Amino acid sequence: MLTDSLKIALAQVNPTVGDVAGNAALIRAARSQAAKLGADLLVFPELVLSGYPPEDLVYRSAFLDAVDAAVKELAALTVDGGPALLVGAPWRDPNQKDPDVRAARNAVLLLEGGKIASYRFKHHLPNYGVFDEYRVFAAGDVPGPMQFKGVRLGVMICEDMWFEDVAETLHESGAEILLVPNGSPFEVDKGDARLNHAVARVTETGLPLVYVNQVGGQDDLIFDGGSFVLNADRSLAVQAPAWTPEIRLTTWSRAGTGWRCMPEAPSPALDRCENIYQALVLGLRDYVGKNRFPGVVLGLSGGIDSALAAAIAADALGPDKVHCVMMPSPYTSKDSLEDAAEVARLLGVKLDTIDIGPAMKTFDGMLAPLFQGTKPDITEENLQSRARGLTLMAISNKFGKMVLSTGNKSEMSTGYATLYGDMCGGYAVLKDVYKTTVFAVSRWRNAHRPAGVLGPEGAVMPERVITKPPTAELKPNQTDQDTLPPYEVLDGILKGLIEDQAGIAAVAARGYDAATVRRVYKMLTRAEYKRRQAAPGVKITHLAFGRDYRYPITNGFDG
Repeated sequence: MLTDSLKIALAQVNPTVGDVAGNAALIRAARSQAAKLGADLLVFPELVLSGYPPEDLVYRSAFLDAVDAAVKELAALTVDGGPALLVGAPWRDPNQKDPDVRAARNAVLLLEGGKIASYRFKHHLPNYGVFDEYRVFAAGDVPGPMQFKGVRLGVMICEDMWFEDVAETLHESGAEILLVPNGSPFEVDKGDARLNHAVARVTETGLPLVYVNQVGGQDDLIFDGGSFVLNADRSLAVQAPAWTPEIRLTTWSRAGTGWRCMPEAPSPALDRCENIYQALVLGLRDYVGKNRFPGVVLGLSGGIDSALAAAIAADALGPDKVHCVMMPSPYTSKDSLEDAAEVARLLGVKLDTIDIGPAMKTFDGMLAPLFQGTKPDITEENLQSRARGLTLMAISNKFGKMVLSTGNKSEMSTGYATLYGDMCGGYAVLKDVYKTTVFAVSRWRNAHRPAGVLGPEGAVMPERVITKPPTAELKPNQTDQDTLPPYEVLDGILKGLIEDQAGIAAVAARGYDAATVRRVYKMLTRAEYKRRQAAPGVKITHLAFGRDYRYPITNGFDG
């Protein structure tokens, strides 16, 4: 029997990878909420039951058994006549006969009437950047529509929307509404790309499209939500907010031969700095929370990187869960001591001071017989950084809080960081944030308090922290620009070499000094061994260090 109206709820939720029982509870809670709203169907993000991306968990038969049992329990809930569920899960194809280590498929399952009414498999498996689905999943055939209450639903799982063939087949097979469950990680400016692909599919098929994305952090990946609905005329009917879980009910009616979603006022768009800041906050909050750390401890130097990291931590976790430590040396300036104290006061976080001078003297004495006759150099500078790292790790071991690393992408790119010193830690919240962006985001946070944060109103760092020349303060009168080009120049070169993957000559042709570009390139390649040992951190660009960036440590290419 045909229906002329439909209520589809979008479940923009925050699952945890591997927590099948917890994710099933999340699904049940969302269904209860959707039932109160009068939903007919509740659409969840890609692989919501396992969490996304499940990586090599998919190889474990015990994991797939747990998913299988949870799906059947969720299906049994739908016997009550409440909302049906469209749930993403890794699923073993019962019709697969050929032996294959990739036994599971990336699937969506329609749970209705107390059973698994239908299922479909993802056809296009991404195998680039942070994605390696082809490694763990077997690809499904191009799917046909699912039947639900007499309506033919065309399901495209995430990457399937980025190609023409799946939408074309669904359209030709009689699909009436396109549903796109997603696990689409955040990148700066990626929202436009998603919308453009969705518009292209709507234009080609003449069908409305529902895009459901998850929200939350998973290691280095951050999911920003931002679920939306496009009507067949390509107009934006619904826009859910970014960065927050939500169950959004959408109301549909037949309009002639097709379906139309009732439009509603969209959630406001966020500017670039707010999106970046929210990504950093959510990434840290979920990494600490999902891994059950009681809080974080970090070195507060009086500089801009540690000040911004402390602000993000206070906003993500609450000031009571942030422990800052000032670790002065004989080279630490009075300004730095004052600025660190003021940052802590503005944020309302705990600040302790531990003088590393005694440790420096101990190391000098311990190494004196071996270093006799040599001049002080970067060795002694790095000992200071390592004394600080050792101090923070001791505090972490004693009290259980995770060490938060404060280095930025400009430093990680060029190796301007000390292994087992300022690089130590469990998470590096600024790892994918260039120094020029650190300045911009710090200014933004001083002027704005974003929604959903736990930190204070007003400025979070004194203006002097932003305006003074950056310095590691490991020797007298030191500044970063003693070693590095000006950050405006350095970051432009690095974006060319890293994100654009351009060669030295191509980057120099953009107006940069060729010798400077070559020097930066050498710094970049020589620092790869450090980055392999670095903590994970929030990914915000389309090419971040880690799974995105797989360059050899031993590398003879020069250009």
